[in-house]
Amino acid sequence: MQDALIRKLESFEELTDADRAALRMFVPRVRQVGPRTDLIREGDAPGDVHLILSGYACRYKDLPDGRRQIMAYFVPGDFCDLNVFILDQMDHNIGTISPCQVVEIPRQAIEEVTTNHPRVMRALMWCALVDEAVLREWLVNIGSRQSDQRIAHLFCELLLRLEAVGHVNNNSYAFPFTQTEVADTMGLSDVHVNRTLRELRRLELITLKGRILTILDVPHLKAYCGFNPNYLHLRNARWSGRRQVPWLRNVQGG
Repeated sequence: MQDALIRKLESFEELTDADRAALRMFVPRVRQVGPRTDLIREGDAPGDVHLILSGYACRYKDLPDGRRQIMAYFVPGDFCDLNVFILDQMDHNIGTISPCQVVEIPRQAIEEVTTNHPRVMRALMWCALVDEAVLREWLVNIGSRQSDQRIAHLFCELLLRLEAVGHVNNNSYAFPFTQTEVADTMGLSDVHVNRTLRELRRLELITLKGRILTILDVPHLKAYCGFNPNYLHLRNARWSGRRQVPWLRNVQGG
C-alpha cells in the first residue's frame, strides 16, 4: 500500500531506488482511521502531515447554517496537507470518507527527504501544483458546467487519479461516497444528485452497485462532460501500471 505514493510521484518524476527507500521510511507511522472521522479540524494548530495510504478522505468547510462544502477528495497516495504546517491554525477541516490507513509524517521528516532527495522534492512540487490545478477545475465545474456534467466530470477525474495509483480494475473503482457527500461537493441537492445518477445509468454510461462505480463507456462519458485530463499533468505512460489505458490515449489525443 505504501507504493501508492511512489506510483503517484513517478507520474511526475522518475525516482531512484534511494528515493523510493526514503519514501518507504514514512510507513511505520501508520494508523487505522474509521469512516467519517476528522483528522484535523478548523482552528487546530497543524503539526504532522497526513498521507492517505488506503481509503478516501476530503477537505471541507462547515458553514454557519449547518451546510458543508467539500473542496477536495484525497485518494491513496495523496498528501492531505503537505505545506499546511506553515500556518498558525487550520482554516478548514480534513476528514475521512471511508476507513483509511493514514500516515502521520513529522515536518522534520518531510524537510529531510526533500533536502536529501531532489527528485522527490520536484515530484512533491508537482503534487502541490496539480492540487491547485484540480481546485481550479473544480471551480470551473461548479461555476460553469451543468449539474449532470459536474458529476460525470468527477467520475472521469477519479478514474484517472485512481488508475495512476493502481486502484482501478476494468474501469471500476471503489466509490464510498453518499449522495449527500456528492451533493456537498458539487453544490447540488441530494434529489438532484439522485436524478443525475439515474440519468447516467439510463444512458448506460455507468453502474453503481455495492459502492463500486463502473464506467461502462469511457469515451462517451468523457464527451458527455467535456473532460480534458490536462490539468492532472500525468506525464509518464507507466503511470497507469506499466500500460497506458487505451481510452486515455484517445483523451490525450483530443
